[in-house]
Amino acid sequence: MPSSSTTRPPLLTRGSWAENQRIAEILRKETVGGALLLVGTVIALVWANSPWSDSYAALREVRVGPAALHLDLTLATWAADGLLAIFFFVVGLELKREFVAGDLRDPRRAALPILAAVGGMVVPALVYVGVNVLAGSDAMRGWAIPTATDIAFALAVLAVIGSHLPAALRTFLLTLAVVDDLLAVTVIAVFYTDEVRVLPLAGAIGVIALFGVAVQKRIRSWWLLIPLAVVAWVLMHESGVHATVAGVLLGFTVPVIRSAAAGGPDAGPGLAEHFEHRFRPISAGFAVPLFAFFAAGVTIGGLSGLVETLADPVSLGIVAGLVLGKVVGILGTTFLVTRITRADLDESLSWTDVLGVALLGGIGFTVSLLIGELAFGSDVTREEHIKIGVLMGSVVAAVLASTVLLTRNRAYRRIALAEAVDTDNDGVPDVFEPAADAFPDDPAGPDSSAGPAVRRS
Repeated sequence: MPSSSTTRPPLLTRGSWAENQRIAEILRKETVGGALLLVGTVIALVWANSPWSDSYAALREVRVGPAALHLDLTLATWAADGLLAIFFFVVGLELKREFVAGDLRDPRRAALPILAAVGGMVVPALVYVGVNVLAGSDAMRGWAIPTATDIAFALAVLAVIGSHLPAALRTFLLTLAVVDDLLAVTVIAVFYTDEVRVLPLAGAIGVIALFGVAVQKRIRSWWLLIPLAVVAWVLMHESGVHATVAGVLLGFTVPVIRSAAAGGPDAGPGLAEHFEHRFRPISAGFAVPLFAFFAAGVTIGGLSGLVETLADPVSLGIVAGLVLGKVVGILGTTFLVTRITRADLDESLSWTDVLGVALLGGIGFTVSLLIGELAFGSDVTREEHIKIGVLMGSVVAAVLASTVLLTRNRAYRRIALAEAVDTDNDGVPDVFEPAADAFPDDPAGPDSSAGPAVRRS
């Protein structure tokens, strides 16, 4: 029998206090952002299906920006290329913080959400391909649509229904969604770039490098940093690579901790935390909801429109990928990791909890709509079917996840109430009382000066 030193630690254990506090703060902000995202989506859907739908379509096509710089873009394009760059900048900041200063700097803790994110992208893509294998090569262009997880929506649902769920589940979902979105940006850059212009791309990389030098030297002057970021975005857009890639790369350059030259890693946090506090409210409260407003408006056409949409294998592939593929990919990968590493879930969790998080991963709203526009942007009918498929798949995944996690939340709430019981009326909950057999060799019991021991419930 292996010694305790060689026993593998359980998976999805509770994180550190600092990590739990950080995740709680992110959940509070993303809950508001998710609510605004939902409001923007509902307004767009109502407007697009009202007698004034033509005015909504006309608003999306309004062009603004300098034509000399090839930036005379529609409002819908500005929302997708410009506002989502802010969102992906925050994603880059969050991912770097997670792996440099968060609990996931430990490779053993980081491996599971990374592998689960990969599984949660590969399997939905395979499901989509399986549904569309006989639909022709044109339909195959949308293989990546069901691979993305919407951070704002998923975390908002979890925050609303999961008040008593373990913090490890929240950390798992957040990290999985962030890695998922990073992989989605990589997919966009590699598979949805028709033509790459080398000189603008080299210029964008050079400007991003200058931005990185500035933030490494802890320069906070917005008059310098914002123009550099804008120039990097413009050059990336001109290169043919989707402009949101610039947002992620800019986020990666921001230091998480102070360098040795600035006083050593213990001297204090880097600019990543400062930027995240500044830009997360802008991303969650403005950029993503406004993108949803311009992207989600689709004329459904009543029951006949839904039937027509479901007859399109592209829509069916999206729904199946989000609802079925995500669950199989995330849950199946997590199960394989436990079998390969011979590690078990933390004793405070159950596989039903992981199932609920896997279902939440099927909420693929924001990035799925973006990939759909890139894959079928010139086909108006197909674009509408894609939007309906993404909406249907995300709603079904959210409802199923809520059903599972609400049941688990009630169970954890009962446990929390039981642990708060004070049967001996000494002012200390029983869960913090020493167990009767905690000190078998000491008939006098615990030394009161040592404080109460924690007893498992």
